[in-house]
Amino acid sequence: MARNKSILTEARQIERAVTLIHLGARLQVLESETDLSYERLLRLYKEVAGKSPSKGQLPFSTDWFMTWQPNIHASLFLNIHEYLNKVAALDEIDVVIKAYQLYQEQIQAQGLDALLSVTRAWRLVRFVDNGMLTMTACSKCGGHFVTHPHEIARHYVCGLCNPPARAGKGRLAGALQLESGRARRAAVLHTDADLRADHDAFDLSATPTAAGPVVAQAGPAARAAAPTRPRPARSSAGVAH
Repeated sequence: MARNKSILTEARQIERAVTLIHLGARLQVLESETDLSYERLLRLYKEVAGKSPSKGQLPFSTDWFMTWQPNIHASLFLNIHEYLNKVAALDEIDVVIKAYQLYQEQIQAQGLDALLSVTRAWRLVRFVDNGMLTMTACSKCGGHFVTHPHEIARHYVCGLCNPPARAGKGRLAGALQLESGRARRAAVLHTDADLRADHDAFDLSATPTAAGPVVAQAGPAARAAAPTRPRPARSSAGVAH
């Protein structure tokens, strides 16, 4: 019975490792979340991904999660993770996997690129568990966003309600785009100018001229260019002396 149990446990860990590899996890994540040996994980990674795993240390700084776009992506993932953690009876790494898959679905539905890798998502959960990061509610919209643990919640405003000056103005495909206040004002002014031009082009208060009704309803520029009927010369015979 113990032998069968160990075989089933190993099969579940292999399946978990394969899922993480498909999501793009680094080899260090697989080593931390499974009991498989390094040699087996390395062979499994090459077989599933078709390439050798990336080398180097995992990202450790919390500052990346504080920048504008990464903060929005990380907050979306962490909200999904916190919800699944409350309602689903899953192991911690399985919650991370399910939350990241749902995060990818939401991002793809909006036509955006997933800035948050599964390795950073896994690291983000570790940061929150260790008290290095937390979730703070925005004082304007009420949404919960990733912040430093000592953020003043009473005055906190998220990056969506108060974006930085240059936020959302890039031209990269798959990035968040925000319409600036100047662009909105320019659009309003342009619409107002179009309305005034249409009003001038169809001036119904103009008096009819000899050029006909079309010219009579046209604007001042068209009426100025229209031909006018010459006045008849006054005869001197009808003038009393």
